[in-house]
Amino acid sequence: MWKNYLKTAWRNLWKNRFYSLINISGLAIGLAACIVILLFVFYERSFDSFHTKNIYRLNEVQKWEGMVAPQNVALSMFPMGPTLRDEFPEILNFTRINNFGKVALRTETRSITIPEALWADSTFLQLFDFELIAGDRNTALQKPNSVVLTKKSAFSLFGEEDALGQSVTHYGRDTLSFMVTGISEDVPDNSHLKFGGLFSFNTITGPRHMENWGGNWLVTYLELANGTDLKALEDKFPAYLQSHMGEERAKGYELFLQPLQEVHAYSTNITHDYLNYQKFDSNYTAVFSIIAIMVLIIASINFINLSSARSAGRAKEIGVRKTVGAKRLQLYFQFIGESVLLCFIALLLSLVLVALLLPYVNHLSQRQIDFPLFSDARFVMALLIGTLAAGVLSGLYPAAYLSSFQPTKVLKGTPQTGRGKPLFRNILVIGQFSSAVFLIIATVFATEQLRFMQKKDPGFQREQVVTVPLDSKSNPKYEALKQELLSSTFINGVTASQQKLGNNLHQTGVSYHGNGPVRQLATSQVVVDPDFLNVYQISLVAGRNFSADYDSENGRTYIINETLARELLRDEPETPIESLIGRGFGFSGLDSLGKIIGVARDFNFNSLHHKIETLCLFNQKDWGYGEVSIKINGEKANEAVGYIQSTWNRIVPESEFEYEFLDDHFARLYRADNTLSEIVGVLTILAILISCLGLFGLASFSAEQRIKEIGIRKVLGATIQNVVAIISRDFIKLVFIANLIAWPLAWYALDRWLQDFAFRIEIEWWVFILAGIASVCIALVTVSFQSIKAALMNPVNSLRTE
Repeated sequence: MWKNYLKTAWRNLWKNRFYSLINISGLAIGLAACIVILLFVFYERSFDSFHTKNIYRLNEVQKWEGMVAPQNVALSMFPMGPTLRDEFPEILNFTRINNFGKVALRTETRSITIPEALWADSTFLQLFDFELIAGDRNTALQKPNSVVLTKKSAFSLFGEEDALGQSVTHYGRDTLSFMVTGISEDVPDNSHLKFGGLFSFNTITGPRHMENWGGNWLVTYLELANGTDLKALEDKFPAYLQSHMGEERAKGYELFLQPLQEVHAYSTNITHDYLNYQKFDSNYTAVFSIIAIMVLIIASINFINLSSARSAGRAKEIGVRKTVGAKRLQLYFQFIGESVLLCFIALLLSLVLVALLLPYVNHLSQRQIDFPLFSDARFVMALLIGTLAAGVLSGLYPAAYLSSFQPTKVLKGTPQTGRGKPLFRNILVIGQFSSAVFLIIATVFATEQLRFMQKKDPGFQREQVVTVPLDSKSNPKYEALKQELLSSTFINGVTASQQKLGNNLHQTGVSYHGNGPVRQLATSQVVVDPDFLNVYQISLVAGRNFSADYDSENGRTYIINETLARELLRDEPETPIESLIGRGFGFSGLDSLGKIIGVARDFNFNSLHHKIETLCLFNQKDWGYGEVSIKINGEKANEAVGYIQSTWNRIVPESEFEYEFLDDHFARLYRADNTLSEIVGVLTILAILISCLGLFGLASFSAEQRIKEIGIRKVLGATIQNVVAIISRDFIKLVFIANLIAWPLAWYALDRWLQDFAFRIEIEWWVFILAGIASVCIALVTVSFQSIKAALMNPVNSLRTE
């Protein structure tokens, strides 16, 4: 019986090749889009899933006076790990890590640079399940000057030689020697922590750090006992902070715990999150999943519509089958079987499309997502079950409708139109195009928001700026490097800063000596050299720039931004900003002689996701700089970069030359938004394509059904335009209704999405009208192709049997 069903299904698909091709193409595209997006989503949700212990990251909420808003940070204090473990029985263990950055290591014969290195407590490998190939995970990081290398790093340094017990040397601010005490497997791509080497934290820390309450410079992870009441534990933290910091200082902090599996995808509202590889927004993965399923549903709607529309062509077949004894359940299974067969054919085609699309998605998202077709039995099983479910669900309505035909009526030639069938089919078309219009509008606004963020004037000049990182070897030679670079016509300006614009700048406590009592507040801060404002073309609204002869005012003069100026004058709303010039200002407890010399116009030193925070700039050359910023001649960019490199190699030969255009750095800040925009755009195109395929098929069928009507109308004098209008108008009405449904839904969704941006575009009404016109035009073109074809047919042929 099943063999007969399969044979009948295949014959029917082959007999109606045109409609089968439309259905298979639409389903294949829908399945391919769904598979690719779900691969992306599964990859995102697999982050840190290989760790087995109950691990949480300790985060802070910093809410000091002077901050525009409380700030969630991924940093914590050195004493917190051990004191939390000792004071709370729910906390079984802890580990702390700090970024070591790029580390140059040498042996007697080889030298390499590890791109990511971490300082880590001895408990690191006890909490995390990174696989250790050699060494004891309980003691590998116990002694100072120990290092655990990854397999790749160990091979680069020692080749096939056994690395365990060997010595390596790091030449940085201090020359340090380390003994290799362990070799780990290379870190999986789906780990939020990336490292090429783990260096024992106690090499650079000691008992004095246990008194450092208030210094937030590392990341702490806690292992909790299974079944711990997280809320109850967090409720104890305020008293814990007060006991160690005092009631007044503790007011500026809150602590909260974040599950390890949520660190990668649920940290978009957490700043200073420097150790979070490929950080992504979980909301975006949810959006991708919903849209991918929408595309698949649109493809399934095509099958339902075309199957029910062509029911009249199968009426006699069903009547004969029922007459010779076929039960309704048997017919039900037959038609569902046809749907399932069509879905599995589409699946084969979709796998080819996935293989073609996945490299594009990997390039766009900067990930290495595999297509586990032959390596993961669970993935194959999910594909088969998912395709079977799609086939069954798509075939339910056509099967129920077709199997309900009464043989006495269909064999007499009585049409089996059904009362609800055209209405149901129209509802599906409306749903199809509502989804397509929704996606068109979403794509336009997502693209415009991204373009707005990339093109908006940030308040400083970031074009044609090359940044070069400085280390302990190159810092003392900065002035010589600067003067040499400025001697070239390729270079228009040179400055330096301790931190890069576009990153979360460090906060510090400051004292303000105004007309009233001394105020203590917090602000973002960055150390700069005197030419910083000139090179970045940041204008002053009051006061003056730093002095060229800044030795006399080193660490004693400050330039603040407008936001900080307004905060300082919060209690003096009528006082002009200029009055701040000369007032006492400096680091709390460190500088009682400092003063404000200038107020800079506000500029976006972070991405446009965030509001402009308070900021102070100051000279403190003894603290050193983190990078040099070089303004180059844009017309000779290649020559300028070449000159910078040759100058660097001549003046700082002991440090590796690395550079980045500041524009590229800011582009990375919007990478997740760019990924959202492009993927939603591609899915929108696919949704429109599939919708058009379905509309094309329905229009073809409609033209076939009305071929004699068209012939009669043409004999009576109807023009081609009349015929096209007759066939098209019903479909255009449905598309118009779809727009009316899609517009309010799109407005609501976009309004919610744009609330996540501190700087956002307005939702313009004309975009909705434009999307509506575009959808109507697309539908009209799709339907008109078949309408014109029908209108051009010779009525003699269509009326020959009359």
